[in-house]
Amino acid sequence: MQTDEVSLKKRAESATEKKATFGEDFELAKYEDGSKVSKPIEDLQTLDEESKRTLLQVGVIPSEEGRSGSFLVLDNAVSHSSMKDENVELMSTHEALEKYEWLKDYSWKLVQVDADKYTAKTYLENADGYFIRAPAGKKSSMPVQTCLMLGSKKVSQTVHNIIVVEEGASLDIITGCTAKKGVEEGLHLGISEMYVKKGATLNFTMIHNWAEQIGVRPRTVVHVEEGGTYISNYICLKPVRSVQTYPTVMLEGKGAVTRLNTIAIAHLGSELDLGSRAIFNAPDTRAELISRTITIGGRLIARGEMIGNAKGAKGHLECKGLVLTDKGSQLAIPILEANVDDIELTHEAAVGKIAKDQVEYLMARGLTEEEAIGMIIRGFLDVGIRGIPEELKNEIENTITQTALGM
Repeated sequence: MQTDEVSLKKRAESATEKKATFGEDFELAKYEDGSKVSKPIEDLQTLDEESKRTLLQVGVIPSEEGRSGSFLVLDNAVSHSSMKDENVELMSTHEALEKYEWLKDYSWKLVQVDADKYTAKTYLENADGYFIRAPAGKKSSMPVQTCLMLGSKKVSQTVHNIIVVEEGASLDIITGCTAKKGVEEGLHLGISEMYVKKGATLNFTMIHNWAEQIGVRPRTVVHVEEGGTYISNYICLKPVRSVQTYPTVMLEGKGAVTRLNTIAIAHLGSELDLGSRAIFNAPDTRAELISRTITIGGRLIARGEMIGNAKGAKGHLECKGLVLTDKGSQLAIPILEANVDDIELTHEAAVGKIAKDQVEYLMARGLTEEEAIGMIIRGFLDVGIRGIPEELKNEIENTITQTALGM
């Protein structure tokens, strides 16, 4: 074992009991390790109808229509990988590390193995996942779709993903995280390291659709070079026991830009601790962190943090939340830190209920109360996310309708 690997292993082993800074503390020993062996799935359309519906609910299209490639992890096993766009490379992380010697310089360099016990476990389990690469100057014709699915009860899924968008390239990714029907309890630990090179663009959309007793602990860090752009859309609208995520974007090159959108609904019994962090380490960098959250009985924490370390940087943080029942709670925590002069960081935070006069105004124009509330919620959640497939749009619409009826 090489010196770096020995050092990483020691660091991970020292953190196996280290609690995360935020979120419920899960006892890892209560969950069996998900299987690393799965029967290969040659064609996603051969899945049973229930599994195909589950994929569609997180934006993954079994027919692959309108997609440049597909990747499926079931528990801890890579079950499907296919690619039809020559401008993009897609394979398992393990396969990529064997193929490319240089990839070792990208693996476990952004996310620290000893950040908490979830990162430590993922490293010590030698977790697999997806590797997606857009070569220099290449542009994906259609999004790559990936799915991380829990297929067994009371298991832990550990995943390690690496994305590299090389100089001047452009890549779109839609990734869905979900559980098979009947899998109500489990733990998902997902590590994602993303590199956006000079003048490159990465559009990354993540849709979560879990179950009521599943714990979710994603750990994501993004490195953006000069003139690069990283856009993230995170959507979580269904019941889940606990999600705690705080993705960090490091703007390391002059003129680098990021925008992170978060849309979430906390149901009764759910606790969502969601955040976004942008670190301005180069001049003239830009960031926009937008959060739209609703509680209908659950607890929701919306964190946002911007750290300005370079001149000419500009950032805006916007956290807005609706409380639709007396049982739910919202907490907005904006943090702005300026460590140099000639920097502009702003924030806007607001939580509260739907204004009665807005509902009455719409009802006076012929809408029912449920229709009026639905229209207000629909407008509230709209942050301009593009490229969502029709099936997922319908799922979002159904969720909004049910939320309005529930009130």
